[in-house]
Amino acid sequence: MQTLAFPKPVNVVGVGYIGLPTALMLAARGVDVVGSDIDVEKVNKLNAGSVTFEEHGLQELFAEAKGRVRFAAETIATDLYIVAVPTPFDGVTKKINAEFVLNAVEGILSVCDERAVVCIESTISPGTVDRILRPSVAKSGKQIGLAHAPERVVPGNMIHELVHNSRTLGTDDAETAQRLSALYRLFCQGEIVVTDIKTAELSKVVENTYRDINIAFANELSRICHRENVDVRQLIEIANRHPRVGILSPGPGVGGHCIAVDPWFLVGDHPDLAGVVRAARETNDSQPKYVVGRLLEILEERGIDDVSRVGLYGLTYKPDVDDTRGSPGLQILELMREKGQVCSFDPHVAPGLANGQAESIRDFLQSVDLVVVLMAHSQIKGNRGLLEGKIVFDTCNALGGAADYNL
Repeated sequence: MQTLAFPKPVNVVGVGYIGLPTALMLAARGVDVVGSDIDVEKVNKLNAGSVTFEEHGLQELFAEAKGRVRFAAETIATDLYIVAVPTPFDGVTKKINAEFVLNAVEGILSVCDERAVVCIESTISPGTVDRILRPSVAKSGKQIGLAHAPERVVPGNMIHELVHNSRTLGTDDAETAQRLSALYRLFCQGEIVVTDIKTAELSKVVENTYRDINIAFANELSRICHRENVDVRQLIEIANRHPRVGILSPGPGVGGHCIAVDPWFLVGDHPDLAGVVRAARETNDSQPKYVVGRLLEILEERGIDDVSRVGLYGLTYKPDVDDTRGSPGLQILELMREKGQVCSFDPHVAPGLANGQAESIRDFLQSVDLVVVLMAHSQIKGNRGLLEGKIVFDTCNALGGAADYNL
C-alpha cells in the first residue's frame, strides 16, 4: 500500500550517483517513485533491473524497491520532486554552471501540480536558488515550495550514509519543511536540521571546502617533507597526537564531483575573499603534476629510460568504486603520455577506458618494472607481496610504508 503521507509518486529527477540510491531508498520504504533521466539508455537499463554503477548494497536495495519504482525519460506530473542532477563549474570564471538544475526545474514547472514541492539535492553555490531558480518559478506563475537538501554521502558507503548521516534541509516555510522532513525521515536515522535555503546551500560547499583545505595542507607537507628528507606519514602521525590537530593524509590529487568542484563556487562568487580556498584548490589541482615530477626523479635514479615499463595502478578517484570523475590517476596518465605510453590497471574499471589499460592484475604486473600506486583498493591495500619484485612508488600509503618510495 502506498505510504499515506505521499499518495502520489515522488519524482526523482536525475538518477545518477545520488538520485538512484535516493529513489531506491524511498521506494524500499513504501513510496511510489519515478526516476527520470534524459539518458534513455540508462533508463532502459534500470527498467530492465540492472544498476548503472558499482556501489556496495545498491543491487540489494534495488531488489527491495521492486514494484515501487520505475524509470522514465521525462519528468512526470506529480506534487513532490527531488532534483539530483550534475552541477559543474565554469573553468574560467569558476562560477557554478547551473544549466542542468535550471533545465530540470523548468521541466518540472511545465508539468507539476499547483503547490508542488521541489527539493534540490544537487550541490549548488550560495544564492543559486534566489538568482537562478526563483525567476523561472515566478515566470511560470505556479505556486510551488522550493527547498534544498544537499546530499552528503560518499561513494562506496552511500547506502549506509543515506540512512545514518544527518541531513540539512533549507526551506522557505514551515509547511514545506514539515512535508520534506516526513519524507526524509522514512529512511534517515540521522538528525534533520531545518534552516533557510541560502544557509543550506552554503553548508554543503563549506563542508567540502574544509576537507579540500585540509588535504591541500597535507599535500604541501608531503612536498616540504620530501625536500627536508622527512617521513611525512610519521610527521602527521606525531602531529595528530595533539588533541586539537587532525591532519588528513596526502595523496596523488583530489577527484570526484564534490571536493574537487564545490570550493570553486566560493572562489567564483567571491574572488576577493576566498584566497585560502583558491590556494588550496590550486595546490590539490597541481598534485598530479607533482606526482609525475617525483616519478620522473625515481625513473632517473633507477636508470629506467623506457616509460612503457611503468605501470599506474588505480584509475578511480576513491578506493573500491568504479567512479572515475576527476580521477587523479587519469590526470597522471595523461601527463605521462607526453613521455610515452605507460600501462595502467584498475580492478574496478573495465578495459577500454584508457590506452594501455591491462585486463588483469597479472597482465599488468607482467608488463611493468615500476608500479605507481594511485589508489588504495582492497586488492592491493597492505598487500606488498602482490608486488614482489617490482619497484613501488606508493602515493596514497596503500602499503603502509612498505614501498620503495612514498609520497
